[in-house]
Amino acid sequence: MKRVIVGMSGGVDSAVAAALLVEQGYAVQGVTLQTWEPEDPETTSKKWQERGCCKVGIARFVAERLGIPHRVIDIRDRFRSAVVQDFIQGYLEGQTPNPCVRCNERIKFGALVETAQNLGADLIATGHYARILPDAAGRLHMHKGGDPTKDQSYFLYRLKRAWLPHILFPVGGMRKEEVWPRAEAIGLPADEVKESQEICFVTKGDYRSFMAEHAPQAETPGAFVAMDGTPMGTHRGVAFYTPGQRRGLGLASEKRLYVVRVDAGTNTVVVGRDEDLLAASCLVGDVNLLGMDRIHEPVRAAVKVRYATPAVPATVWPDRDGRLRVEFDQPQRALSPGQSAVFYQGEIVLGGGIIESSAGGARTA
Repeated sequence: MKRVIVGMSGGVDSAVAAALLVEQGYAVQGVTLQTWEPEDPETTSKKWQERGCCKVGIARFVAERLGIPHRVIDIRDRFRSAVVQDFIQGYLEGQTPNPCVRCNERIKFGALVETAQNLGADLIATGHYARILPDAAGRLHMHKGGDPTKDQSYFLYRLKRAWLPHILFPVGGMRKEEVWPRAEAIGLPADEVKESQEICFVTKGDYRSFMAEHAPQAETPGAFVAMDGTPMGTHRGVAFYTPGQRRGLGLASEKRLYVVRVDAGTNTVVVGRDEDLLAASCLVGDVNLLGMDRIHEPVRAAVKVRYATPAVPATVWPDRDGRLRVEFDQPQRALSPGQSAVFYQGEIVLGGGIIESSAGGARTA
C-alpha cells in the first residue's frame, strides 16, 4: 500500500482530495502547513470562512472524519521570508508579484516533499485543479485541470520537473460541481466554506492596505507624468499602482487615464490612454520549463499572462542570458512586470517565466 502525504489547507478541494485517496486504498496522512497567523481560539464561534488563512480546525475535522492521521507543520518563518517579503519587495521595486506562484514553488510543494521524505511516504497530493499525465513515450507532463473555470496550472508552472512523478492531483480532472457533493458527504457545510482568498495573507482590505501596514516606506510620494513626460500630479508611492489601473489616481483629465508603467528608479508613475497599455511583446526571465528541456528556436504556444485572462496565441523566442521573448499575435493589454507568462501547447504546460518588461507600455524598475 503506497503512502501519500496530503496537503490539507482546510478548504473543500484538499478535503475531497484526501477522501478520494482514502477510497482508492492509499495510506493517507494529512498535513496542514501553517503559513501565516494561527487561528485565534476566540474565532471558533464564527463561520468557518471567517477564520484565519490556515484553517487548521477544519483540516483536523476532515482528517478525523476520514480516520487518517493529521499533523500541523509550522512554516511561518519560511513563508514570511520567501513569499511575504518577496511580495513586499516586488511592489517596492515597481513590480506586480504573484505570491501564489512563488508559494507553490518555494514553500508548499517543497515542504510537502520534505515531509514525505521524512515520513517515508511515496507520494504527495494537493487539491489543485491540474493533471499530471504521460505522453506516448511515458514522460510525464503537467496538464490543465479538467474544469476550465477552475484550472490552476498557471500557479503551478514553477514546480520542479523531478517532483512530477511523486505528485497526485485527485480532483484535477473533476469539475467543481462534482466536488461540492463529496465535500458535503464528509460533513463540510457547503454554505459556509467558500473559495480561498486570492492572497491568503492579505486578510484586511486589499494589497495596498497590507503594504501601508507592513512596509510604511512604500508611502513615498512622487510624480505622475504623461507619456511625453509632462507632470500630471503627485502619487502616493509606486507600490500602490499597477499597469492598467484607472481608479484611485485622483487626476483631473478630459479623457480616462490609466497607469501605463511604473518607474521605481525615478519614483514616477506614467499615465496615458487605454491604447497606450497595448504591448506587442514582452521579455521573460527566471524561466522554468516543465514540458520541454529548453527553447533554442521559436516555439508556437498559447501564452497566459495573468490567471483571470485566457491564453492567447504567441511565438516564444530564445533571447539573451536564458531569457525568452514572447511575441503576441495580437497586442496585449497592461502586461505587468512581476507577473508570470505561462506557455501552453493544447492542454500541456510547457513552462513559463516572470515578465521583466514589455514593448510599448514596459515598466522599468
